[in-house]
Amino acid sequence: MNGYQLTFFTQQDRKHDHMLLGEWLVQEAKKLGIGGATLIVATEGFGHDRKLHSAHFFELTDQPIEVTMAVNEQEAERMFAHLKQEGINMFYVKTPIEFGMIGES
Repeated sequence: MNGYQLTFFTQQDRKHDHMLLGEWLVQEAKKLGIGGATLIVATEGFGHDRKLHSAHFFELTDQPIEVTMAVNEQEAERMFAHLKQEGINMFYVKTPIEFGMIGES
């Protein structure tokens, strides 16, 4: 199947609807019927502001978070429409991909 890999980037301390934004995004993907999403916690990174974000021993609030999902075109449209409706402001990458399952269930 052809579709897109959507990757969203945020930080551990960002919230939406009283939830951590990364966790909220995974839950919303599930509610929208997307087949799966992965939340990845990174050690460090920097964004458009050129500020280094990293996990420190005593404080994890600045820790980078990445949420990735493989979606078809309709799912991508639903996800972006939902994020716009919710007023979410976050950086993303949308990459054309081929995806599917291999092997026996």
